[in-house]
Amino acid sequence: MRIVIAGGHGQIALRLERLLSARGDEVAGIIRRAEQGDDLRAAGAEPVLCDLESASVEEVAAHLQGADAAVFAAGAGPGSGADRKQTVDKGAAILFADAAERAGVRRHVVVSSMGADPAHPGDDIFDAYLRAKGEADEYIRGRTGLDWTILRPGGLIDDAGTGLVRLEASTGRGMIPRDDVAAVLAELVDTPATAGLTLEVVSGSTPISVAVKSVAGN
Repeated sequence: MRIVIAGGHGQIALRLERLLSARGDEVAGIIRRAEQGDDLRAAGAEPVLCDLESASVEEVAAHLQGADAAVFAAGAGPGSGADRKQTVDKGAAILFADAAERAGVRRHVVVSSMGADPAHPGDDIFDAYLRAKGEADEYIRGRTGLDWTILRPGGLIDDAGTGLVRLEASTGRGMIPRDDVAAVLAELVDTPATAGLTLEVVSGSTPISVAVKSVAGN
């Protein structure tokens, strides 16, 4: 498979690139800064320079041509303000979905966030983030040209992955290593029967491959 990942230099994306390239997939990661390219190459991915905050749908669609799947793993980051939650966490997610549809790439996996909700109340930056992610998720769920799956991890930690998760429509609050989120994404990309599902994931007791198979087709 050829898989294109938006936000290719993110912590989850780099982990995902390593997993996908190790299993023999052809991986490309979209990045904003050329100096990030070496990190992607070390992870086995081809760096693609494109700023999703300023690119057109046509430009992004050109990078997606010939791909079998697209993964949106970009984010404005914890140090960004409310404006960039709108331009990256919402705007870039919508742009990437539109570009995938334009390029005919049906399989579309999105890294969202537990608690994402377009009607989320509050004035803090994290409240703005959850609204932006919720708005993006709502938009993507309306794209009939995409076989989308939305993954909403709990609190992210850098502990080593366990390979054991709880993956359901609603899991309740919990933490999860970024390693395990990446491993779930790799499995979801390969499991189109999860299309149309919005899933929460936290650490649990079920092996990842079993957890994904158990939700597929539900």
